[in-house]
Amino acid sequence: MKWAIIVLVMMSLLGSMMWVMPSPRERYLAKLRQQASRRGFQVQIVRAKPPRAAGQVEPEVMKATAYRLPRYNLDKKHRANFIEWQIFRQIAVADEGLPEGWCWGVGERRLNEKQLAMLNLLISQLPEGVASVESTPIHISLYWNEKGGEEVLEQLHALLQPFIDEQF
Repeated sequence: MKWAIIVLVMMSLLGSMMWVMPSPRERYLAKLRQQASRRGFQVQIVRAKPPRAAGQVEPEVMKATAYRLPRYNLDKKHRANFIEWQIFRQIAVADEGLPEGWCWGVGERRLNEKQLAMLNLLISQLPEGVASVESTPIHISLYWNEKGGEEVLEQLHALLQPFIDEQF
């Protein structure tokens, strides 16, 4: 009887330790986010509210991981006049100038032709896991499902860098 109690206590302790250990997916995400941080990204878990999709009565709030590259190259005047924009991978009414399957959350009809061409090029090169792109005077962000690993992370950084350089 004494041994049964000892075994039960040991199994309970072992089970508790296993319960608090990170899963393989959690370890993968921690490593990916650490690599992103080394490349200059700021990673945040955010709640984004996309526009109402076709056929929806109320827009759904999405929980996403934002990979943000901060903007350090804007002066005060440019920050004050910066045109903010956000696009989402979904079908909605506000889609002027965007490819099929993408819509505006903020910024429709506010970008010039060169900026719109640059944005459409970005969209054509984005991996499937990117649900939204946002540009503010503070940062440019991708809302990404974090699938694909380090090579996709490098691709995302390369895709966003021209937007930082062009200050748009």
